[in-house]
Amino acid sequence: MSRAEASAPRNPGARLLDALDRWVPKPGAFAFALRIWLAMVLALYAAFWLQLDSASSAAVGVAILAQPKRGQALSKALYRFLGTLVGGSVAIVLMALFAQDRVLLLVGFTVWLGLCVFVAQFLQDTRAYGAMLSGYTVAIIAVAHIDAPQTTFDAAVGRIAAIAVAIVTITFINDALASPSTWQSLRPRLADAFASAKGFAREALTRGDPGPERTAALIQKIAPMRADAGAIAGELDDGVNRAAGARSAIAALYVLAAASRALAAAMERLPEPDPLVREAHALALRSVAEDGSAEALERDGARLRDLVDEGLRDGTRPVDEVMALQRALDVANAATFAEDGLRALGDGHAPLRDAALPTHRDFQVALRAALRVAIAFALTAGFFILAGLPQTSFALVQVASTCALSSVTPDPKKFARGVLIGMPLAALSAGIILFVVLNGNQGFPLLAIAMAPVVFFACFLSLNPPTFTVGFITLVFTPVLLAPENPQSYDPQTFLMNALLVVIAAIILFLTVRLVLPISASQHRAFALEEARRDLVEALAGEGGDATTRTSLNADRLFQFSAWNSGSGAVRRASLHHAFAVAQLEAAAARAHAQLRQLRHRDGLTTRIGQAREALAAGRSDGLDRAAAELVRAAAGEGREVRLMLARAITDLATASRVVRRHGRFFRRLSLPSS
Repeated sequence: MSRAEASAPRNPGARLLDALDRWVPKPGAFAFALRIWLAMVLALYAAFWLQLDSASSAAVGVAILAQPKRGQALSKALYRFLGTLVGGSVAIVLMALFAQDRVLLLVGFTVWLGLCVFVAQFLQDTRAYGAMLSGYTVAIIAVAHIDAPQTTFDAAVGRIAAIAVAIVTITFINDALASPSTWQSLRPRLADAFASAKGFAREALTRGDPGPERTAALIQKIAPMRADAGAIAGELDDGVNRAAGARSAIAALYVLAAASRALAAAMERLPEPDPLVREAHALALRSVAEDGSAEALERDGARLRDLVDEGLRDGTRPVDEVMALQRALDVANAATFAEDGLRALGDGHAPLRDAALPTHRDFQVALRAALRVAIAFALTAGFFILAGLPQTSFALVQVASTCALSSVTPDPKKFARGVLIGMPLAALSAGIILFVVLNGNQGFPLLAIAMAPVVFFACFLSLNPPTFTVGFITLVFTPVLLAPENPQSYDPQTFLMNALLVVIAAIILFLTVRLVLPISASQHRAFALEEARRDLVEALAGEGGDATTRTSLNADRLFQFSAWNSGSGAVRRASLHHAFAVAQLEAAAARAHAQLRQLRHRDGLTTRIGQAREALAAGRSDGLDRAAAELVRAAAGEGREVRLMLARAITDLATASRVVRRHGRFFRRLSLPSS
């Protein structure tokens, strides 16, 4: 199409078709909504048939477990059940201890809720949800029955039974109607990210370092796949291998980006590289070619190891050349792990490794989230009790659940806005179903049909990221307010009071996330930088842990830091540049210490290894340079395996030296060792 044709005004029919394409749900959305509606209806029917006291909890449980992919639903269901068991047990204990003192019961619950929210901040994905759920489950069981403590045990058993019904139902429906598998949807995304990472590496090796901003953009493409990688294990018999393959590939893509930048920087310091380095560079470039194969990667990796060994054999090679050789090998190794992990995800074979993908969490953010939820619940409880409002326990349950749910979302303010819209929508939907469609009827088929439009509409909203929270809240709280029973109750006064209370809970949440210990983007950056500083101090002292794990953790920290980065373009670039410097120094220190620990008892190397570790702890570039040069000279008298290990240690010592030298002023501001 020519530029003139592209800029020409489109006719009304074409614009209408474009609007329909944007707003009309795709077939996959209809299939998802149909599965959730069938699961909710089946769970509700089973709960009625089993005569569970909290039958509506089964439908609510299905709504909470509503996920478009099978692995996501299974993972969430597992931790929901475990969280319910823990919460039910704690509810019984609290009621046994404080049944005669409501104030102590509410105080005990507030402390427990805050503790659960705090713990959830340091967990990942559905595990965080399970920890948070064990907090507000106590409200559903204990606080909701504060006026009848003798019914607490029965309420706990009933809720656990209802959740079990919900889990069994949604699992059955997902299997019967062939819900999409998480691994199948992840594979093309991971393949696309691998292609992007190889393109990034080719650009770095041919044109020079693409820079921190381009690297951050690549990390932003890779990092969101971690959640899906953690949800694959339960989908198939070989799901554990597929999940491990996905994690290995994601970790390798982080390393590939870092290693290609490091090799580009090393080549820039060698205006006249010798034939050994030129061959290594060419092999690294070939390892990230678009049409690379596993066999070619294996051959090139073996040859690169030979080149690294040859480079250290005489003990006279400059450190910069050793760095270039090792970084070329790092690029090939990362490409090998990524290719193997992607194949493992597809065919289920055991991957070459099982890498962890930790997430970055700030203690200050976790503490504030816990205090925010505890303060909000305590103030609300005090207000409702002093005001003497009816159905106070119902209101407290909603405040506890919405505040807890907001604490494990990436953006609590955005979640609160969605709740503020979704709660009135849920109340309106439940009111229409009760008093317009059903209007006094007791038939279950009519109830199932009446729920269908709301369930479908809420599912469509939840599949659209900007409206996810509105859809989720509508889907969950419509059956909460509807409270299906056998026989169905039609008390407009009770319904209106409950509807008012859930809207009040939404307003309380909206005000809470803005007024109670709010966290600005600059505070997020400051907290992340402080956590990174502590991790860097540990890494320089030799306590950094596994190097691959640290690289993945740093990548997640950079991913979050990029989202919080604000200000002018120059300020954002400077902040990102410094964040990458901290991550690079930490990773280099962790890797160097890991290699040096393995070599410290080697005869002839003990003194030099000790000097190198002391240089890392001091963090001074001159000492790091001397230590690296000493290890190059010592490598001549060692065997092949030791030389390969020394090459990695030498490279990371030299990398640490160059980062410290280049960013010494910034590290001094952080009270870190510098040149």
